[in-house]
Amino acid sequence: MRRTMWFVVSTIAVLIAIPVAAQQRGAAPAAPAAPAMTLTVSGFPDGGDVPVKFSQAAPGVATGEGLSPAISWANAPAGTQSFFLNMHDMDVVRNKTSDDQAHWVVWNIPSTATGLPEGVPKGPKLANGAYQFSATGQMYRGPGAGANGPKHHYMFELYALDTVVDVQPAADAFETRANVMKAIQGHILAKAVYGGLFKRPQ
Repeated sequence: MRRTMWFVVSTIAVLIAIPVAAQQRGAAPAAPAAPAMTLTVSGFPDGGDVPVKFSQAAPGVATGEGLSPAISWANAPAGTQSFFLNMHDMDVVRNKTSDDQAHWVVWNIPSTATGLPEGVPKGPKLANGAYQFSATGQMYRGPGAGANGPKHHYMFELYALDTVVDVQPAADAFETRANVMKAIQGHILAKAVYGGLFKRPQ
């Protein structure tokens, strides 16, 4: 009886093992996972203090303006058609809503781009054809949190998109940003984030 049971169990084990081994022999090796898209803002580490150089507090900078830092990214996913950069101050409440301060909204950055240079000039369009806007106007708006209070959190968010969005600049940066955010839904392939802290020197 024991010998019969042992034979049945062994036969079942062999029958299970044969197709499994065949599948293992014929299966293609799994492709390595693509590296995550990364974003880097020059001049300070992720989570560190934004230098005064890139803020509204820099010498000679007009209110609401500033020198934009060099930004670079890598590992954009296959199929990327454009990029969208959203820089915003997370600590600002606008009109009693969840809307925060728009410091730099840049969309339709070409898929061939791997960054933005330091000191992007003012104007509705960048040299690469992308649009830009901020709460100040069609330009980069440097961090400007007051000296009397906590440091504000400034976030740079980069989205890789599978499309070029059909959005023109609206009346202001907030409406424009909302339009871009709506247009990118269902088209986001990847996202990378980089943050900095800032408040004006005493």
